[in-house]
Amino acid sequence: AYGRKSNDKFLQFFEETDDGRYMARNLMIDLDPDVIDGIQNGRNAKIYSNDCFLKGWQDAGNIFARGYYTAGTNIIDLTSYFARKLVEKCDKFQGFMVHHSVGGGTGSGLGALILE
Repeated sequence: AYGRKSNDKFLQFFEETDDGRYMARNLMIDLDPDVIDGIQNGRNAKIYSNDCFLKGWQDAGNIFARGYYTAGTNIIDLTSYFARKLVEKCDKFQGFMVHHSVGGGTGSGLGALILE
């Protein structure tokens, strides 16, 4: 069993649902719907809420400009909305941990747009 101190650390990254399960405090965003579909149908899908997935409608072709200027702008408002919903569910919000692509393709374009 977890002690109170270690349980607090665990609850920084997971939240307990009404039925006693733990769900990751997480927001996954990708312009390629196949990536998100793979996670939602994968073996660890049970630890993610359906509210934590945000996917684009088309592959942006691994092009930075499409992630930053076109396809990314289509979901940037939804990204802000979902991030705000996550923050509002927290008791003592302290910050975000962001993991994003920096390799020059679509993910880095979208990541740069989000960080802006």
